[in-house]
Amino acid sequence: MWSQNYDPLGNWPLSTLLAAVPVLVLLGLLASGKAAAWGAALAGLGAAVIMAVGPFQMPVHLAIAAAGHGVVFAFFRIVWLIIAAVFLYDIAVATGQFEIMKASIARLSGDRRIQAVLIAFSFGAFLEGTSGFGAPVAISAAFLVGLGFKPFQAALLCLIANTAPVAWGGIGTPLRTLAQVTGLDVEALSMTSGRILPPLSLILPFWLVKSMAPWRATFAVWPALLAIGGSFALTQFTWSHLVGFELVDLASSVISLLAGVVILQFWKPKDEWRFDHDKPLSASVSGLDDVIDGAAQPGPKLTLGSVAKAWMPFVLLSITVLIWGVPNIKSRMVAHEWNWEIPELHQKIFRGEALTGHPQPIPADKEKAVADIVPLSSTGTAVFLAAVVSGLFLGVRPDKLALMLAATTRRLIPAIVAIFAMLALGFVTKASGMDVVLGLAFTRTGPLLYPVFGTLLGWLGVALTGSDTSSNVLFGNLQRVTAEKLGLSPVLMASANTTGGVMGKMIDAQSIVVAAAATGEEGKEGEILRAVIGHSLALALMVGAIVWVYAHLLPGFVVNP
Repeated sequence: MWSQNYDPLGNWPLSTLLAAVPVLVLLGLLASGKAAAWGAALAGLGAAVIMAVGPFQMPVHLAIAAAGHGVVFAFFRIVWLIIAAVFLYDIAVATGQFEIMKASIARLSGDRRIQAVLIAFSFGAFLEGTSGFGAPVAISAAFLVGLGFKPFQAALLCLIANTAPVAWGGIGTPLRTLAQVTGLDVEALSMTSGRILPPLSLILPFWLVKSMAPWRATFAVWPALLAIGGSFALTQFTWSHLVGFELVDLASSVISLLAGVVILQFWKPKDEWRFDHDKPLSASVSGLDDVIDGAAQPGPKLTLGSVAKAWMPFVLLSITVLIWGVPNIKSRMVAHEWNWEIPELHQKIFRGEALTGHPQPIPADKEKAVADIVPLSSTGTAVFLAAVVSGLFLGVRPDKLALMLAATTRRLIPAIVAIFAMLALGFVTKASGMDVVLGLAFTRTGPLLYPVFGTLLGWLGVALTGSDTSSNVLFGNLQRVTAEKLGLSPVLMASANTTGGVMGKMIDAQSIVVAAAATGEEGKEGEILRAVIGHSLALALMVGAIVWVYAHLLPGFVVNP
């Protein structure tokens, strides 16, 4: 047995600095542009192992086992999902259906501001609600590039948009996990989150447009932005309070899409805003003229049947993912899969009192290390099934589908290596306790400031792990313990962890790698990071301000079961 030591140097600021080394190496290399994403991730992993077995005195075999655990987790939960999602997108492109999808969006509105919000925000939230992880950024960003957005801009927009919906992503997985690790009521956590995030959901469409256009151009389309963001925020609040936590994203995204479609039937922007590099799009009786390589060419004919057929792969995607999320079906699939308790790691590590609240270690304080070998129940399998069925329905032969899958996988190899290394890094820092050391630094701020810094702790957790769910596992109980010590609401601070965490989603290295791979911007991960970090921190501080108001000025707004 080995116990985590949260202050190996006997000086918490210096111990915190050592714990930050792997993250500084990873993000520093990414931001500098001196290393590819996979190289920066491998360097960060190396730094994590050195820090773990050096100052933090973690046995070498435990560090290696933790890294291996991260690789297994990455494959079934993230890599497989991303491959399947991009494969689905590639099928839509290869069969010509993507051109019809683009034309249908362009027919709805040729204004780039509205297109960005409908695809990055509303459609991205729908994908977040069904599959989560890297799928929303990968598919939405590729969609925007296909519409004519510059790749870098598409990546930026989709990273910013993939924030407010994340707390309820994957059919409520982050909140369900948060309830499990804290022992708090999941509905109370969902309702409190539903009182924190709607203001951000309301302003995100405006934020997205402002990131690509001047203020005057942003407010020129305020009716559409207000309808889309307002309907999303209102549904997010209402559904989380009156219905349940599982389908908040799906309901909010569908309602916001419908609101966008309806308002565009009665209102159009005075001037259609387009990019300088755009050629004019002209509507015709048969369809739209599309711009291909700078030359106007006839677009596809739009009929109700052709549009329905084009969107069919994504309808199938939502259906299969929802089926995979049904508890009875999922439990049956999991029952026939392998949950491997890694012998070198499982329950071989004791967590410390600062994290557990227990003065003396007890069996419940042992770190579990169960590698889930889940080829059936993985969300990636549901997405892959939707892709295969869509391909066959659209007339692609099985051998051609196999070749397309191989080509998709080859194209994603650099991103896959980066994700494996990043998740291995995250599991090493978690097993060694370095993540907790970073988190404890935030808890030393006292009851007055902790609501803000506790929110930033969630932000840090997602930036480190790449997942709101993982951040809730890492820091959720720490938030509860600290809140109880400081006289704050445990439900509020646990909710702050997940709602603040979502704003860190856009700067986690894994999301940046996915965005770069989906838009063909490999090698520009550092530029993307530098472009989004200001947005991420500003939005996280806004969430922190809301949490602070609830903690000190409006405590009655917090749901305490």
